[in-house]
Amino acid sequence: MEITAKMVKQLREMTGAGVMACKNALVETDGDFDGAIELLRKKGEATAVKKAGRIAAEGTVLAVVKDDKTAAIVEVNSETDFVAKNDKFKTFVANVANQVLATSAKDIDTFMAEKWLLDTSKTVKDELVSQIAVIGENLTIRRFVKIESEGIIVPYIHAGGKIGVLVEAATSNTSDEAKEALKNIAMQIAALNPKYTSRNDISADEIAKLREITVESALNDTFTLPKPILTKLIEKAVADKVWSDEDIAIYEEKKSNMNYLPNFLSNEAKAQLAEIALADKAEIAENKIFNGLVEGRVSKQLKEICLLDQTYVKAEDGKQSVAKYVEQVAKENGAKITVKGFVRYETGDGIEKKEENFAEEVAKQMAQ
Repeated sequence: MEITAKMVKQLREMTGAGVMACKNALVETDGDFDGAIELLRKKGEATAVKKAGRIAAEGTVLAVVKDDKTAAIVEVNSETDFVAKNDKFKTFVANVANQVLATSAKDIDTFMAEKWLLDTSKTVKDELVSQIAVIGENLTIRRFVKIESEGIIVPYIHAGGKIGVLVEAATSNTSDEAKEALKNIAMQIAALNPKYTSRNDISADEIAKLREITVESALNDTFTLPKPILTKLIEKAVADKVWSDEDIAIYEEKKSNMNYLPNFLSNEAKAQLAEIALADKAEIAENKIFNGLVEGRVSKQLKEICLLDQTYVKAEDGKQSVAKYVEQVAKENGAKITVKGFVRYETGDGIEKKEENFAEEVAKQMAQ
Protein backbone atom coordinates (compact mmCIF):
# COMPACT_ATOMS: atom_id res chain seq x y z
CA MET A 1 0.00 0.00 0.00
CA GLU A 2 1.29 3.45 -0.88
CA ILE A 3 1.93 5.61 2.20
CA THR A 4 1.01 9.21 1.43
CA ALA A 5 2.12 12.43 3.09
CA LYS A 6 -1.51 12.96 4.15
CA MET A 7 -1.51 9.63 6.01
CA VAL A 8 1.76 10.46 7.74
CA LYS A 9 0.39 13.87 8.73
CA GLN A 10 -2.79 12.30 10.09
CA LEU A 11 -0.89 9.74 12.19
CA ARG A 12 1.47 12.43 13.45
CA GLU A 13 -1.48 14.54 14.60
CA MET A 14 -2.98 11.50 16.33
CA THR A 15 0.19 10.44 18.16
CA GLY A 16 2.59 13.40 18.27
CA ALA A 17 5.39 11.12 17.02
CA GLY A 18 8.03 12.30 14.55
CA VAL A 19 7.48 12.31 10.79
CA MET A 20 9.87 9.44 10.02
CA ALA A 21 8.59 7.39 12.96
CA CYS A 22 5.02 7.76 11.66
CA LYS A 23 6.01 6.91 8.09
CA ASN A 24 7.97 3.81 9.16
CA ALA A 25 5.11 2.63 11.39
CA LEU A 26 2.64 2.94 8.53
CA VAL A 27 5.00 1.10 6.18
CA GLU A 28 5.47 -1.74 8.68
CA THR A 29 1.70 -2.10 9.21
CA ASP A 30 0.78 -1.60 5.55
CA GLY A 31 -1.19 1.55 6.27
CA ASP A 32 -3.18 0.18 9.23
CA PHE A 33 -3.61 3.18 11.54
CA ASP A 34 -4.57 1.13 14.61
CA GLY A 35 -1.61 -1.15 14.05
CA ALA A 36 0.69 1.82 13.48
CA ILE A 37 -0.47 3.47 16.70
CA GLU A 38 0.13 0.23 18.64
CA LEU A 39 3.58 -0.12 17.04
CA LEU A 40 4.50 3.44 17.97
CA ARG A 41 3.31 2.80 21.52
CA LYS A 42 5.48 -0.30 21.85
CA LYS A 43 8.50 1.48 20.38
CA GLY A 44 7.83 4.35 22.76
CA GLU A 45 7.85 1.95 25.70
CA ALA A 46 11.15 0.48 24.52
CA THR A 47 12.62 3.97 24.16
CA ALA A 48 11.35 4.91 27.62
CA VAL A 49 13.00 1.84 29.14
CA LYS A 50 16.32 2.76 27.52
CA LYS A 51 16.09 6.30 28.86
CA ALA A 52 14.78 5.40 32.31
CA GLY A 53 18.26 5.19 33.79
CA ARG A 54 19.08 8.75 32.80
CA ILE A 55 18.70 11.34 35.54
CA ALA A 56 15.80 13.76 35.11
CA ALA A 57 16.48 16.60 37.56
CA GLU A 58 15.33 19.60 35.53
CA GLY A 59 11.72 20.26 34.57
CA THR A 60 9.02 22.38 36.09
CA VAL A 61 6.51 22.78 38.90
CA LEU A 62 2.96 23.84 38.14
CA ALA A 63 0.19 24.81 40.56
CA VAL A 64 -3.42 25.19 39.43
CA VAL A 65 -6.61 26.11 41.31
CA LYS A 66 -10.26 25.52 40.42
CA ASP A 67 -12.97 27.76 41.91
CA ASP A 68 -10.67 28.73 44.82
CA LYS A 69 -11.55 25.41 46.51
CA THR A 70 -9.65 22.66 44.71
CA ALA A 71 -5.98 22.85 43.85
CA ALA A 72 -3.19 20.72 42.44
CA ILE A 73 0.56 21.07 42.40
CA VAL A 74 2.81 18.78 40.36
CA GLU A 75 6.49 18.38 39.61
CA VAL A 76 7.40 16.86 36.25
CA ASN A 77 11.08 16.36 35.52
CA SER A 78 13.10 16.35 32.32
CA GLU A 79 16.80 15.78 31.70
CA THR A 80 17.52 19.30 30.47
CA ASP A 81 16.32 22.82 31.09
CA PHE A 82 15.96 23.18 27.32
CA VAL A 83 13.15 20.60 27.24
CA ALA A 84 11.56 22.19 30.32
CA LYS A 85 10.98 25.29 28.20
CA ASN A 86 9.54 23.29 25.29
CA ASP A 87 5.85 24.00 24.50
CA LYS A 88 5.03 20.29 24.17
CA PHE A 89 6.51 19.62 27.58
CA LYS A 90 4.62 22.56 29.12
CA THR A 91 1.36 21.31 27.60
CA PHE A 92 1.97 17.84 29.01
CA VAL A 93 2.66 19.29 32.50
CA ALA A 94 -0.55 21.34 32.31
CA ASN A 95 -2.49 18.21 31.34
CA VAL A 96 -0.93 16.31 34.27
CA ALA A 97 -1.94 19.11 36.65
CA ASN A 98 -5.53 18.98 35.37
CA GLN A 99 -5.48 15.20 35.80
CA VAL A 100 -4.46 15.72 39.44
CA LEU A 101 -7.37 18.13 39.94
CA ALA A 102 -9.72 15.27 39.05
CA THR A 103 -7.86 12.41 40.70
CA SER A 104 -8.72 10.49 43.85
CA ALA A 105 -5.27 8.86 43.92
CA LYS A 106 -3.19 9.36 47.05
CA ASP A 107 0.13 8.05 45.76
CA ILE A 108 2.13 8.22 42.55
CA ASP A 109 1.72 4.53 41.63
CA THR A 110 -2.08 4.69 41.82
CA PHE A 111 -2.03 7.94 39.86
CA MET A 112 0.14 6.48 37.10
CA ALA A 113 -2.29 3.57 36.69
CA GLU A 114 -5.31 5.86 36.23
CA LYS A 115 -7.02 6.36 32.90
CA TRP A 116 -5.66 9.39 31.06
CA LEU A 117 -8.59 11.80 30.97
CA LEU A 118 -7.78 13.14 27.50
CA ASP A 119 -7.69 9.62 26.04
CA THR A 120 -9.20 6.94 28.27
CA SER A 121 -7.77 4.17 26.11
CA LYS A 122 -4.44 4.99 27.82
CA THR A 123 -3.22 5.28 31.39
CA VAL A 124 -1.24 8.21 32.76
CA LYS A 125 1.86 6.02 32.48
CA ASP A 126 1.09 5.28 28.82
CA GLU A 127 0.85 9.00 28.11
CA LEU A 128 4.15 9.62 29.89
CA VAL A 129 5.80 6.93 27.73
CA SER A 130 4.35 8.55 24.61
CA GLN A 131 5.75 11.94 25.63
CA ILE A 132 9.20 10.43 26.25
CA ALA A 133 9.13 9.06 22.69
CA VAL A 134 7.99 12.37 21.21
CA ILE A 135 10.19 14.73 23.27
CA GLY A 136 13.26 12.50 23.23
CA GLU A 137 14.31 12.74 26.88
CA ASN A 138 13.62 10.77 30.02
CA LEU A 139 10.67 12.36 31.82
CA THR A 140 9.22 11.60 35.24
CA ILE A 141 6.07 12.63 37.06
CA ARG A 142 7.82 12.92 40.37
CA ARG A 143 5.18 14.05 42.86
CA PHE A 144 1.82 15.73 43.27
CA VAL A 145 -0.58 17.02 45.90
CA LYS A 146 -4.29 17.71 45.61
CA ILE A 147 -5.97 19.98 48.15
CA GLU A 148 -9.71 20.42 48.67
CA SER A 149 -10.65 23.28 50.97
CA GLU A 150 -13.70 24.88 52.52
CA GLY A 151 -11.82 28.18 52.52
CA ILE A 152 -9.65 29.41 49.67
CA ILE A 153 -6.43 28.26 48.02
CA VAL A 154 -4.01 30.57 46.24
CA PRO A 155 -1.19 29.44 43.91
CA TYR A 156 2.15 31.05 43.14
CA ILE A 157 4.78 30.06 40.58
CA HIS A 158 8.28 31.49 40.88
CA ALA A 159 10.96 31.78 38.18
CA GLY A 160 8.92 30.17 35.44
CA GLY A 161 8.27 26.96 37.32
CA LYS A 162 11.41 26.49 39.38
CA ILE A 163 9.35 26.82 42.57
CA GLY A 164 5.62 26.35 43.06
CA VAL A 165 3.52 27.10 46.15
CA LEU A 166 -0.07 26.53 47.26
CA VAL A 167 -1.40 28.37 50.33
CA GLU A 168 -4.66 27.35 51.99
CA ALA A 169 -6.60 29.66 54.29
CA ALA A 170 -9.77 29.22 56.31
CA THR A 171 -11.88 32.29 55.55
CA SER A 172 -15.19 33.40 54.09
CA ASN A 173 -13.44 36.38 52.50
CA THR A 174 -12.70 35.68 48.83
CA SER A 175 -11.98 39.30 47.94
CA ASP A 176 -9.07 40.30 45.73
CA GLU A 177 -7.43 41.86 48.80
CA ALA A 178 -7.51 38.56 50.69
CA LYS A 179 -6.15 36.65 47.69
CA GLU A 180 -3.41 39.22 47.19
CA ALA A 181 -2.39 38.85 50.84
CA LEU A 182 -2.21 35.07 50.47
CA LYS A 183 -0.19 35.47 47.28
CA ASN A 184 2.25 37.66 49.24
CA ILE A 185 2.53 34.88 51.80
CA ALA A 186 3.09 32.34 49.01
CA MET A 187 5.94 34.50 47.72
CA GLN A 188 7.38 34.51 51.25
CA ILE A 189 7.21 30.71 51.30
CA ALA A 190 8.93 30.49 47.91
CA ALA A 191 11.74 32.77 49.07
CA LEU A 192 12.34 31.64 52.67
CA ASN A 193 11.29 27.98 52.50
CA PRO A 194 9.68 27.47 55.93
CA LYS A 195 9.15 23.87 57.02
CA TYR A 196 6.01 24.37 59.12
CA THR A 197 3.01 26.69 59.20
CA SER A 198 3.23 27.31 62.96
CA ARG A 199 4.95 25.92 66.05
CA ASN A 200 1.78 23.94 66.78
CA ASP A 201 2.61 21.75 63.77
CA ILE A 202 5.88 20.57 65.31
CA SER A 203 5.70 17.47 67.48
CA ALA A 204 7.21 17.33 70.97
CA ASP A 205 9.71 14.76 69.70
CA GLU A 206 10.88 17.10 66.95
CA ILE A 207 11.26 19.97 69.40
CA ALA A 208 13.24 17.72 71.73
CA LYS A 209 15.49 16.64 68.85
CA LEU A 210 16.04 20.26 67.81
CA ARG A 211 16.95 21.18 71.38
CA GLU A 212 19.38 18.26 71.66
CA ILE A 213 21.10 19.28 68.41
CA THR A 214 21.31 22.86 69.69
CA VAL A 215 22.88 21.70 72.97
CA GLU A 216 25.47 19.61 71.11
CA SER A 217 26.23 22.51 68.78
CA ALA A 218 26.70 24.92 71.70
CA LEU A 219 29.05 22.54 73.52
CA ASN A 220 31.12 22.05 70.38
CA ASP A 221 31.44 25.81 69.97
CA THR A 222 32.86 26.41 73.44
CA PHE A 223 33.92 30.03 73.02
CA THR A 224 30.27 31.06 72.55
CA LEU A 225 29.34 29.57 75.94
CA PRO A 226 28.62 31.83 78.94
CA LYS A 227 31.89 33.07 80.44
CA PRO A 228 31.59 31.23 83.81
CA ILE A 229 31.13 27.90 82.00
CA LEU A 230 33.95 28.61 79.53
CA THR A 231 36.33 29.63 82.31
CA LYS A 232 35.61 26.45 84.25
CA LEU A 233 36.25 24.31 81.15
CA ILE A 234 39.57 26.04 80.47
CA GLU A 235 40.68 25.69 84.10
CA LYS A 236 39.99 21.97 83.85
CA ALA A 237 41.98 21.69 80.60
CA VAL A 238 44.90 23.46 82.28
CA ALA A 239 44.73 21.66 85.65
CA ASP A 240 44.45 18.21 84.09
CA LYS A 241 47.16 19.09 81.54
CA VAL A 242 44.83 18.20 78.68
CA TRP A 243 46.31 21.12 76.77
CA SER A 244 49.90 21.22 75.59
CA ASP A 245 52.41 23.42 77.41
CA GLU A 246 52.37 25.79 74.46
CA ASP A 247 48.58 26.25 74.58
CA ILE A 248 48.65 26.67 78.36
CA ALA A 249 51.31 29.39 77.96
CA ILE A 250 49.15 31.13 75.36
CA TYR A 251 46.19 31.01 77.73
CA GLU A 252 48.19 32.49 80.62
CA GLU A 253 49.34 35.31 78.36
CA LYS A 254 45.94 36.09 76.76
CA LYS A 255 43.45 35.28 79.55
CA SER A 256 42.99 38.94 80.42
CA ASN A 257 41.08 39.27 77.16
CA MET A 258 39.29 36.00 76.43
CA ASN A 259 37.70 37.38 73.25
CA TYR A 260 41.00 37.04 71.40
CA LEU A 261 42.12 33.73 72.92
CA PRO A 262 40.59 31.50 70.17
CA ASN A 263 42.73 33.32 67.59
CA PHE A 264 45.92 32.06 69.22
CA LEU A 265 45.05 28.60 70.52
CA SER A 266 45.79 25.54 68.39
CA ASN A 267 42.90 23.71 66.70
CA GLU A 268 43.79 20.70 68.85
CA ALA A 269 43.26 22.73 72.03
CA LYS A 270 39.86 23.93 70.82
CA ALA A 271 38.82 20.34 70.00
CA GLN A 272 40.01 19.16 73.41
CA LEU A 273 37.98 21.88 75.11
CA ALA A 274 34.87 20.74 73.21
CA GLU A 275 35.51 17.16 74.34
CA ILE A 276 35.61 18.31 77.96
CA ALA A 277 32.36 20.24 77.47
CA LEU A 278 30.61 17.22 75.95
CA ALA A 279 31.86 15.01 78.80
CA ASP A 280 30.41 17.51 81.30
CA LYS A 281 27.16 17.84 79.32
CA ALA A 282 24.85 16.69 82.14
CA GLU A 283 26.31 19.21 84.60
CA ILE A 284 26.35 22.08 82.10
CA ALA A 285 22.75 21.35 81.07
CA GLU A 286 21.64 22.19 84.61
CA ASN A 287 23.10 25.68 84.38
CA LYS A 288 20.36 28.34 84.08
CA ILE A 289 22.47 30.65 81.94
CA PHE A 290 23.29 27.82 79.54
CA ASN A 291 19.63 26.83 79.34
CA GLY A 292 18.71 30.40 78.53
CA LEU A 293 21.28 30.41 75.72
CA VAL A 294 19.89 27.14 74.31
CA GLU A 295 16.26 28.27 74.52
CA GLY A 296 17.18 31.51 72.76
CA ARG A 297 18.85 29.61 69.91
CA VAL A 298 15.96 27.14 69.63
CA SER A 299 13.48 30.02 69.49
CA LYS A 300 15.52 31.69 66.74
CA GLN A 301 15.54 28.49 64.70
CA LEU A 302 11.79 28.02 65.15
CA LYS A 303 11.26 31.55 63.92
CA GLU A 304 13.18 30.68 60.77
CA ILE A 305 11.34 27.42 60.01
CA CYS A 306 7.78 28.37 61.06
CA LEU A 307 5.95 30.50 58.49
CA LEU A 308 3.77 32.50 60.89
CA ASP A 309 6.75 33.31 63.11
CA GLN A 310 8.90 34.59 60.25
CA THR A 311 9.36 38.31 59.73
CA TYR A 312 7.13 39.31 56.83
CA VAL A 313 9.44 40.18 53.93
CA LYS A 314 7.41 43.25 52.98
CA ALA A 315 7.01 44.53 56.54
CA GLU A 316 7.35 48.33 56.51
CA ASP A 317 8.93 48.34 59.96
CA GLY A 318 11.11 45.32 59.21
CA LYS A 319 9.69 43.58 62.30
CA GLN A 320 6.09 42.56 61.58
CA SER A 321 5.62 38.79 61.60
CA VAL A 322 3.60 36.92 58.99
CA ALA A 323 1.01 36.15 61.69
CA LYS A 324 0.63 39.88 62.45
CA TYR A 325 0.40 40.66 58.73
CA VAL A 326 -2.47 38.16 58.36
CA GLU A 327 -4.22 39.72 61.38
CA GLN A 328 -3.82 43.17 59.82
CA VAL A 329 -5.33 42.07 56.48
CA ALA A 330 -8.20 40.31 58.25
CA LYS A 331 -8.98 43.42 60.31
CA GLU A 332 -8.86 45.69 57.26
CA ASN A 333 -11.29 43.41 55.38
CA GLY A 334 -13.60 42.66 58.31
CA ALA A 335 -13.20 38.90 58.09
CA LYS A 336 -11.24 36.22 59.91
CA ILE A 337 -8.36 34.73 57.93
CA THR A 338 -6.40 31.73 59.20
CA VAL A 339 -3.51 30.25 57.25
CA LYS A 340 -4.09 26.49 57.50
CA GLY A 341 -1.15 25.18 55.54
CA PHE A 342 0.97 25.26 52.42
CA VAL A 343 2.78 23.09 49.91
CA ARG A 344 6.10 24.13 48.38
CA TYR A 345 7.80 22.25 45.54
CA GLU A 346 11.18 23.15 44.11
CA THR A 347 12.23 21.56 40.83
CA GLY A 348 14.84 18.86 41.30
CA ASP A 349 14.96 19.36 45.07
CA GLY A 350 16.72 16.36 46.61
CA ILE A 351 17.65 14.76 43.27
CA GLU A 352 21.35 14.06 42.96
CA LYS A 353 22.46 15.49 39.64
CA LYS A 354 25.16 13.83 37.59
CA GLU A 355 27.96 16.22 36.74
CA GLU A 356 28.64 16.03 33.00
CA ASN A 357 32.03 16.84 31.47
CA PHE A 358 31.10 17.79 27.91
CA ALA A 359 34.69 18.05 26.64
CA GLU A 360 35.52 14.64 28.09
CA GLU A 361 32.39 13.10 26.53
CA VAL A 362 33.27 14.48 23.08
CA ALA A 363 36.85 13.24 23.40
CA LYS A 364 35.61 9.72 24.21
CA GLN A 365 33.33 9.68 21.17
CA MET A 366 36.12 10.90 18.88
CA ALA A 367 38.44 8.16 20.17
CA GLN A 368 35.99 5.41 19.25
